[in-house]
Amino acid sequence: MLFLPIYDDNPTRRTPVVTMALIALCVMVFLWQLSLGARAGNLAVYSFGLVPAVLFGHAELPEPLRVVPPWMSIITSMFMHGGFLHLAGNMLYLWIFGNNVEDSMGRGRFVVFYLLCGTAAALAQSFAAPTSEVPMVGASGAIGGVLGAYLVLHPRANVGVFFWFIIIVRVISVPAVLVLGFWFVGQILSGVTTPTSDDSGGVAFWAHVGGFLMGAALIPFFKRPEVRLLEPAHSRPFEVVPPGTRLRRGSVPEAGDRRRPFR
Repeated sequence: MLFLPIYDDNPTRRTPVVTMALIALCVMVFLWQLSLGARAGNLAVYSFGLVPAVLFGHAELPEPLRVVPPWMSIITSMFMHGGFLHLAGNMLYLWIFGNNVEDSMGRGRFVVFYLLCGTAAALAQSFAAPTSEVPMVGASGAIGGVLGAYLVLHPRANVGVFFWFIIIVRVISVPAVLVLGFWFVGQILSGVTTPTSDDSGGVAFWAHVGGFLMGAALIPFFKRPEVRLLEPAHSRPFEVVPPGTRLRRGSVPEAGDRRRPFR
């Protein structure tokens, strides 16, 4: 069974320049990783990824791998990814939800907001496993902050979810509070049931949780004064549409579009 968000019905007023730039930067860094080859690519993950044990002074990288200071790896790790699916999943969520969060606060504030959420996410995972020598990479912690902010801003916006079960293929409009709430609860449950002392790698669930909570907490202070929290819906929830069609509102409509509540 596949249950995958693919777009939302929430309009924007401005072109999401920062969101698109973040996606482009992550893609370019990933292509650079691939160009290094397998061995050098793995070493680059240690050089630019966040290693909790190194960050807290419990271990040191070999001299050739000390490219950036440990504190800087909190930032550099946000733009590296461990594989194509890792990158694709993160960029999909950033594309769907990032434009509206950027629109709510403006481009400059969104950059600061994104980096703060990514930092909180990295520290949450690092404090959960401070002696881990496994490098953390990926934008999912910062994107978790975007999801938390989106939930506070637009809980009733509808998300087009691609549903595939054996021969049943549908796109269903599901309220964001359910899509993102389900995602957040899943991260908590996975974090609780995953041993933090395991150095075999895996998903940094506590980074997702930390980023999400930071984004939800920061959005009231970062949004523009005229932007409302808990905005109403723009389309009917739980509509089922054939694959290849969209809800009445797209994820990134033309610049200048105005929000209108569903009636």
